[in-house]
Amino acid sequence: MGTDGARALLERAGTLTLQTGNLLNWGCLRKKCPATPGEEVRDCIQKTLTEWSSKVGQDLNQEILEVLECTVAQAIEKINPEERDELKVSAKLFIVGSNSSSIRDAVDLACSALGVAQLDSVIIAPPPVEDGTSFSLEYLQPYWQELENLVQNNKIVAIGTSDLDKTLLEQLYLWAQVKPSSNQVNLASCCVMPPDLTAFAKQFDIQLLTHNDPKELLCEASFQEVLQESIQDTKAHEWIPLWLLRYSVIVKSRGIIKSKGYIMQAKRNSF
Repeated sequence: MGTDGARALLERAGTLTLQTGNLLNWGCLRKKCPATPGEEVRDCIQKTLTEWSSKVGQDLNQEILEVLECTVAQAIEKINPEERDELKVSAKLFIVGSNSSSIRDAVDLACSALGVAQLDSVIIAPPPVEDGTSFSLEYLQPYWQELENLVQNNKIVAIGTSDLDKTLLEQLYLWAQVKPSSNQVNLASCCVMPPDLTAFAKQFDIQLLTHNDPKELLCEASFQEVLQESIQDTKAHEWIPLWLLRYSVIVKSRGIIKSKGYIMQAKRNSF
């Protein structure tokens, strides 16, 4: 009966916020290593939706929520304030179907989920550009300005970028008030770091990191498919993913991952 209750709640809500909690607490995910980041995201969203829907009460007259919170209670793990100084909390934010204004929501939700006042670092992955549009400084600026505001409000310590070549990284560096502290490079696109990028990053103390995320970690069609599979007969086509945030909590002195997980938000388009 849980699925019926979940479907009823989804049909009345306008926003869905999903939190996986600490994936290291999920026995089922430990046994199976997803081959790609995209598979891991789908897997995590599906398991969270399935688990959540099975726990939803049978009372279809239950409180109607505009913002529906979908979590697996036993996996939620807040950081002990006494341990905070020993930990580094990092996040990568993928903007999917929204604009720069959703960055604050994502950071606030991550801080709340982890029980911290600020994130140590956030790397931004803006939405893929549409055909005919070039990925330019102008395209990146509104996202970066929102991150700068969060740094100035002490919600984030350091901010970084993803997949910028030397030209664009230099343009951003010269324009930005808060300089990028890092730039992620996809090793699928280059087996070796470009020498001009390496030289520029070294000159201006920008850390070059590697990643293997696809251009779209979670697209609209993929999310709707997972939603449909997890909660049968729901109107999945009405739901648009806005953003996805992947976080990790690392013990600084030992380099060990203490916690990792995903938080995402979707909105319902009423036709």
